[in-house]
Amino acid sequence: MADPSSYRPKPGQIPDSPGVYRFRDDHRRVIYVGKAKSLRPRLSSYFQDLANLHPRTRTMVTTAASVEWTVVSTEVEALQLEYSWIKEYDPRFNVKYRDDKSYPYLAVTLNEEFPRVQVMRGAKKKGVRYFGPYGHAWAIRETVDLMLRVFPVRTCSAGVFKNAERTGRPCLLGYIGKCSAPCVGRVTPDEHRELAEEFCDFMAGRTGAYIRRLERRMTDAAEEMEYERAGRLRDDIGALRRAMEKSAVVLADATDADLIAVAEDELEAAVQIFHVRGGRVRGQRGWVTDKVEEVDTAGLVEDALQQLYGEESGDSVPKEVLVPALPEDQVATDALSQWLSERRGSQVSLRVPQRGDKKDLMATVGRNAQQSLVLHKTKRASDLTTRSRALEEIAQALGLDSVPLRIECFDISHLQGDDVVASMVVFEDGLARKSEYRRFQIKGFEGQDDVRSMHEVIGRRFKRYLAEKERTGEWTEENEGSTAPGENGENGDIGENTDDAADDTTGQIPAAPGENGHAGHLGPSSLKEDDGRPKRFAYPPQLVVVDGGRPQVAAAKRAMDELGIDDVAVCGLAKRLEEVWLPDDDDPVVLPRSSEGLYLLQRVRDEAHRFAITYQRAKRAKRIRTSPLDDVPGLGETRKQALIKHFGSVKKLRQATIEQICEVPGLGRKTAESVAVALAGTAPAAPAVNTATGEIMEDDGGSTHD
Repeated sequence: MADPSSYRPKPGQIPDSPGVYRFRDDHRRVIYVGKAKSLRPRLSSYFQDLANLHPRTRTMVTTAASVEWTVVSTEVEALQLEYSWIKEYDPRFNVKYRDDKSYPYLAVTLNEEFPRVQVMRGAKKKGVRYFGPYGHAWAIRETVDLMLRVFPVRTCSAGVFKNAERTGRPCLLGYIGKCSAPCVGRVTPDEHRELAEEFCDFMAGRTGAYIRRLERRMTDAAEEMEYERAGRLRDDIGALRRAMEKSAVVLADATDADLIAVAEDELEAAVQIFHVRGGRVRGQRGWVTDKVEEVDTAGLVEDALQQLYGEESGDSVPKEVLVPALPEDQVATDALSQWLSERRGSQVSLRVPQRGDKKDLMATVGRNAQQSLVLHKTKRASDLTTRSRALEEIAQALGLDSVPLRIECFDISHLQGDDVVASMVVFEDGLARKSEYRRFQIKGFEGQDDVRSMHEVIGRRFKRYLAEKERTGEWTEENEGSTAPGENGENGDIGENTDDAADDTTGQIPAAPGENGHAGHLGPSSLKEDDGRPKRFAYPPQLVVVDGGRPQVAAAKRAMDELGIDDVAVCGLAKRLEEVWLPDDDDPVVLPRSSEGLYLLQRVRDEAHRFAITYQRAKRAKRIRTSPLDDVPGLGETRKQALIKHFGSVKKLRQATIEQICEVPGLGRKTAESVAVALAGTAPAAPAVNTATGEIMEDDGGSTHD
């Protein structure tokens, strides 16, 4: 782990001008490329206190060993240089989109003497005109089959073409009129190229003028009583219209636009693009990426634009690009728009749709992106073979005797030492078992100490396991002083235990309603004889995962050793480099980023983090919503609201006399005296501060921070 201060540039070294920078590791490999309109503040932001950095940014700067930069004149030049360096160095910490499938294109090889229409996949080639991408190759072939009667362009391979030239006989398509047979000289190279260019124009969206021209020719042929030729033209028009019907009309006829939408979570992002030409959706494609750097939606959009148009030029870049978000800095947005305009050779509009059909279509693209992300995660998570491979990789990496069919993960969450809580999530056979999730309050001490908190939680969890094991299924929750799942807690919420209803020994809180997963199968010793339900801690895991590095792992192992637990493996997953720590090893186990085992450990760890932080936020919200009026006997919710409505806030109510309180409808003098006594016994709260804006907020709605 490198110390960023060891390679931090000296004050005044970094120029205050646009540029592109590269971070290199100790082997001189480029691990990250970025750009900035001003290098000095951007690079300085990487060298602040590591605790203030995003985990992925922290990982990058501690992996790097040096930083260098190149000054440019404008942000457009910075954008171009950044794209070139990302293509050249393939840095590991930059967002790199990968196609979620290999999309087929309809391609016209205009770089050949006799252009050919065919289906192509993979990297684009110079001199080839592409249309699409399409969802399926058969969709391309159906479209081409309809259009060949009107534009009989060559579709055969080079071998078939040369064989026809040698024998002087065209292929079957030449005999049935779906190829102009340039191989035997029925048309000249110039005539065949003109057919290919008309085919491209039609596919590019210039359909109306061509169909109107065919209709005029059909009318002229009918007036001249050339009914056979008029019939052929009628069939040609019908074929073209059927080909057009395969593309949905979504916008005005003249609209050429690409619509880009993003769906994301903490680990991954999916991008969907709809290609609209002539008002019709001519193609669709999608990308998925791991979020290996700290990036917002606008940043993901910018990376997608670079990858989508970095190698394109001319009409391949549309007149209009619609996106879900743009950089907050207008200069950066203008630079992107200018870069796209240079790629196209004319002005390109880059904007977020605000209303009308384009906004509605953007919502559709967004739904496709969300479904793509869900499908991508479902394929990885639900596939039995993939899950089995992941568990086997974990067992092999950790040196386990068998695969860990039950994994429990623990995470600690707090806000600057307040409301310290912990979570326990359970994965069985690689799938989340939400009915087994548990939440804990840290009761053994006050303040912030993640290592000590982890020791306490692991100890409490396995004390319960030993108690369950000793009782052989006869243990009852009431004997331990806890509130059973589904009973009323202090606040009367059904099925949701309150903080004060937690077990005094363990502080354990069962999962909230709606967290239930599949039932699973437990051994007979884990069942209560009276109702057959599995007890909370009766089923031990094969692997305990803690969110953290060596200190947290050591604390968990120490807690288990103190209880004599020696048949459960323990490891930690550190966010810095996603490395796996074992209790007795000086060096971590590093799994490949493409490892399914690492992906499963990440999902388990992130689910524990989500569950913990959700509980911590709920506790904090409940604490700051507490009102001194809650302690007034006989004062229900209706009369509390009447008091707040009458006086406007608790602050003004505290200043009121008993006579003034009695003026509130429904309040007698005895209740008014109780209200006055309750408010007099509480000190005025410190003003609440909006942490996002720094604004001091007035006390309202009956909430206090006492």
